[in-house]
Amino acid sequence: MAVPRLTTALAGPLLDLEQRVLASQPDIEHWLRGQWQEHAAPFYCSVDLRNSGFKLAPVDTNLFPGGFNNLNPDFHPLCVQAAMTAIEKACPDARGMLLIPESHTRNQYYLQNVAVLQRMLRNAGVDVHIGTLIPEITGPTELALESGMKLTLEPLTRRDSRLAVNGFDPCVVLLNNDLSAGTPEILMNLEQAVLPPLHAGWTVRRKSNHFQAYRRVAKEFAGLIGIDPWLVNPYFEKCGKINFRERKGEECLEGYVAEILEGIRDKYREYGVTQDPFVIVKADAGTYGMGIMTVKDPAEVRDLNRKQRTKMAVVKEGLEVREVMVQEGVYTFESVDDAVAEPVVYMIDHFVVGGFYRVHTARGQDENLNAPGMRFAPLAFADPCSSPDPDDPGCPPNRFYAYGVIARLALLAASIELEAEPEATAASGSA
Repeated sequence: MAVPRLTTALAGPLLDLEQRVLASQPDIEHWLRGQWQEHAAPFYCSVDLRNSGFKLAPVDTNLFPGGFNNLNPDFHPLCVQAAMTAIEKACPDARGMLLIPESHTRNQYYLQNVAVLQRMLRNAGVDVHIGTLIPEITGPTELALESGMKLTLEPLTRRDSRLAVNGFDPCVVLLNNDLSAGTPEILMNLEQAVLPPLHAGWTVRRKSNHFQAYRRVAKEFAGLIGIDPWLVNPYFEKCGKINFRERKGEECLEGYVAEILEGIRDKYREYGVTQDPFVIVKADAGTYGMGIMTVKDPAEVRDLNRKQRTKMAVVKEGLEVREVMVQEGVYTFESVDDAVAEPVVYMIDHFVVGGFYRVHTARGQDENLNAPGMRFAPLAFADPCSSPDPDDPGCPPNRFYAYGVIARLALLAASIELEAEPEATAASGSA
């Protein structure tokens, strides 16, 4: 399966970094093929990228992607083909799959994602039922979506070490729930394949572990194509003991902010970058763009007001923030309709299957765009260019090729991260 090449809203000639990636395509693809022989890719994954021209790097990697409804529907068959490969690896004789989503029954956008995902998996040749963790749902419950699609949620049942719904006994349990609220007892110690594994949930997973693995991958990749690893890898540090409500751990946070800002300044001087450096302080566990702030001066984390501390103290499902990651901020110089934008790349198994731009009219180039008010613009596949062409700088797929490469580096880091996480630690949280 060829790696799809998407067009991008970023106009103009290819930048030096992208040119280097494009020129190294044969070596990159050969190297990646070797990596996938050693490491098992997650079932699916999405990666948030930031392109500042001089730097292209991932800033977040989601192992429970919830935006399949935002992908270009014309390339649904590509998702189906990749899903077939992923399903064959999990259960070669799979006929049934149980999809367990988040408990967002009022979030129409998320429910449309579930509906698209269910249809895609059915087209891949498996019967898919949707099992819900919502205790109030005690029988099959049909939801009508604004898109015209319908979903039927069914309560989960368990017999011995197998999970089922209404007599339907699947080969594979696919989670589209990031387990922020903990790992429910009903999901533990199943004999069925559970994808992604329970320790991929936020009860156990930490972003700092992911970027530690990514640092290793980026270093090897940079050596392969002869670049400075910093060009594809954001600096980061973890502050492991913090309490925003009680103002504990602020010294640790302030110190890491100062350290990383100084490191960025050194690199900016080296590369002649004139922008002001900034860092992103984010919860080390959690998603949905919660528990995130932009910082340009260490004093900003020392002088947080009560509203700011409250905002940082709790993330999704009321999860208390006790660990934070200080990550180098990467500017985004991309825009869609004059609004700031960042690309999000989707993968199933180790194949890139599409993506979209996250767009926000009220946010700046140095801010988190995963926030209320964002919208999505699907990335269109380039036509007639179906593959990158080093001899044609104006070929639209050329720029997206670099996005697909960096996203796959993050996917590889997620594979290594999950291999290192002990399965038993998944039992540390319960709902």
